[in-house]
Amino acid sequence: MTAQNIPFKGTVLSSATSELGEGPTFDPHAAKAWWFNIVGQELHELDTVSGETRVHPLPFMGSVLARIDAGRQLIASDKGLFIRDTVSGEFAHYVDLEADKPGNRSNDGRVHQSGALWIGTMGRKAEDGAGAIYHVAKGQVTKLFDNISITNAICFSPDGTIGYFVDTKVNQLMQVALDAATGLPTGQPSVLIDNKGEPGGMDGAVCDAEGKIWNARWGAGLLDCYAPDGTLLGRYEVPVKQPSCPAFFGENADRLLTTSAWQGMDENARKTDAKAGNLVDLGISVRGRFEPDYLL
Repeated sequence: MTAQNIPFKGTVLSSATSELGEGPTFDPHAAKAWWFNIVGQELHELDTVSGETRVHPLPFMGSVLARIDAGRQLIASDKGLFIRDTVSGEFAHYVDLEADKPGNRSNDGRVHQSGALWIGTMGRKAEDGAGAIYHVAKGQVTKLFDNISITNAICFSPDGTIGYFVDTKVNQLMQVALDAATGLPTGQPSVLIDNKGEPGGMDGAVCDAEGKIWNARWGAGLLDCYAPDGTLLGRYEVPVKQPSCPAFFGENADRLLTTSAWQGMDENARKTDAKAGNLVDLGISVRGRFEPDYLL
C-alpha cells in the first residue's frame, strides 16, 4: 500500500506534554477540546478561542470523554464509567466495566449516532487478547467483541450503519454492519484494510462527513486518510512519531487535530521527538462532523 506523504503544515495547539495522550474530542457548544493523559491520570481542556489550557487531575486512568449535556460529561476509565460535573469537576459512578478484570483499563471509544457508547478495553501491559469492545446504552453494558489486545480506531460511518475498529497488534481495520437506530452489530466483522507489515500501528481513528476514515499511525509519524472502500487516499506527516488519535474541531468541524505520546521513549528519543506528547493541529481543511452526545 503506497501513497505520497503530505508534508506537515500545521501547528502545536497545546504543548502540555502527555506521556500517553489519547481520547480527544471537541465540544462545539463551548469551543473546547478535551483529551487525556491516560497513564498520568489527567484530563486536559483547551479553549480553542482564547488558547487557554487547563489540566484536571483524575482519580483514575481516564481515556474517553463524551458530552452528555452542558453540565455533564461521561468518562470511561480503568475504574468504570463516571459522570463528571463540568462546573465542580466532581464524579458520580455510572456503571461498572470489567470490574472482574482489575488488570485491564479502558482505551479507545466513541459515541454512535444513536447516543450509545462503544468503549474498548485492554490489559495495562497490552497483554495478548486481554481486551474487548463493549456497547453501553442507557447504562446497559453489552460485550460485542473480545480477544483484542489493543482496542483502537472505533468510529462510525456518517449514517451509523457501519462500525470500524482495530486491534493495533494485528493491524487490520475491521468493519461491521450496524443497526443505525441502536449502534448494535447486525453481522460479523470483516477486514476492510490490511496493514500487516506497514510502518507503525493503526491507532485511533475518526470518520468524516464523506465517510473517509482518518487514522493515526503510532510509531510512523503519520495520519492516513482512507476512502470508505479502504483505498488509501493520502498520508499526512505530523511532527510527532507517536500520534495516537485524531478529532475534528473548529466552528464547522473543518479542522483536524491529533493527540500524541512519549510513552516508551528514552531520553535520547525524546530529544529527537521534541513535540512528543503535544496536541497538534494538522493545518488542513476537512469535512468533519461533531460527535453526538451520550444519551442517558
